[in-house]
Formats: sequence, C-alpha cells, structure tokens
Amino acid sequence: QVQLVESGGGLVQAGGSLRLSCTASGRFFSTHIMAWFRQALGKEREFVAAISRGGNPRYADSVKGRFSISRDNAKNTVSLDMNNLKPDDTGVYYCAADRTYLSSIAIATTDYEDWGQGTQVTVSS
Repeated sequence: QVQLVESGGGLVQAGGSLRLSCTASGRFFSTHIMAWFRQALGKEREFVAAISRGGNPRYADSVKGRFSISRDNAKNTVSLDMNNLKPDDTGVYYCAADRTYLSSIAIATTDYEDWGQGTQVTVSS
C-alpha cells in the first residue's frame, strides 16, 4: 500500500492559479501511474489528469490547456498546476496511484488502488 498526502489547495478567484502537490511513500513511486481526481459537492468523483511512468500526461477535456501534471520520481511527488481556474473547478482534489504492473493510464476510480485524503479547492466567481 502507498500512503499519499496532498497539499496546496485553497481559495482563489476565477482566473487565478493554484499548484497541488502529492507526496507518496515507498520505494517504487517511479513504477506507479499517478493521477488526480476531483469531487464536487453532491457529484461523483471524476478524473482530472494522470501521468504515466514515462511522464506522458492525459487530461480530462474540461481541463485541457489549463492544467498541467508533472512528476518528480526523485522526490516521490506528483504535482498539478492549475491555471485560469473556473468556479466549476471547485471541489476536493484527490491524488491516486495505480500500482498495477505495466498498466496503461485509466480514468476510472476503480483502476487506482491508493488514495490521499484530499485537498479542497474553491474558486470564487
């Protein structure tokens, strides 16, 4: 099991930026696919972005061109840079890890074994 701890959430005005970070425990971080999901109040958890072992990203259509995911395997961290934030981006953001050997990037919550506790992002209009 991998422990994940998110940080960097907060309150920002529409059009602003935030950077989320997630630090993972363990020795095999570089072998995990890492992802960010979010959950708005009263809605299901949804895929935001993921990054492969080799550093290739995948984004939800709603955040393409505004969000950027990156990873630093030396520091066991994955980050999400969020720009031009909109009120619809409000929610709890979760870091997730897929430890399945040789899996490809997936967007379903059921494909990820480990989850952080979440960090709140609130975008005011």
